[in-house]
Amino acid sequence: MKIAKFVFNPIMENTYLLWDDTKECIIIDAGNCNDYENTQLASYIDKNELKPVMAVNTHGHFDHLLGVAFLKERYGVKFALSAKDEYNRAAVKSGASLFCITVAQDAPQIDIDLDTLDCITFGNTTLNIIKTPGHTPGGIVLYEPKSGQMFTGDTLFQESIGRTDLPGGDYSTLMHSIIDNIIPLGDQIIIHPGHGDKSTIGHESLYNSFVVEAINGEVNY
Repeated sequence: MKIAKFVFNPIMENTYLLWDDTKECIIIDAGNCNDYENTQLASYIDKNELKPVMAVNTHGHFDHLLGVAFLKERYGVKFALSAKDEYNRAAVKSGASLFCITVAQDAPQIDIDLDTLDCITFGNTTLNIIKTPGHTPGGIVLYEPKSGQMFTGDTLFQESIGRTDLPGGDYSTLMHSIIDNIIPLGDQIIIHPGHGDKSTIGHESLYNSFVVEAINGEVNY
């Protein structure tokens, strides 16, 4: 599995393009929000002769959804998001406006409800879906066991965690998602977050203060 990372929009959101030897690809958290960013993403796809089949979202916040409409229009991809984040999907325009980002329309309707699936596939690649509510009710991470790659959205960052003070967020739920569902997968797993640099579960278990205090029982989460 091959990975390309793009940093899009004023929120500095990470968009990931994944593909394998079949040339089929998916786009995780398409945050492209203007003509320049649309061209940047499309040029990479077209130059490498990739075949987009799905726009997949780890959660429904606007900065991760801004490019989905473009991808559907240009490539006819299916849009995959947990239906538990429908309220966020329907608020893309209003959310973007708070950061002076002009959006012509809200994100498209959900084609694939990730809350009903255990995995997604493209080409010869399968990504396991792990439910990680807490940042949003429909939050997920995508995990490819063979390569040890995980895409954590805004659930887990390098030495931080997703905020829980937005509507639908809950600190206790998020920490249970991280401690119960992510940390046990092993120190060697590489995490690709929705913002910032990549890390490993091992690094976060040692240097992420939120994770360390939970593991050590220093906080009752």
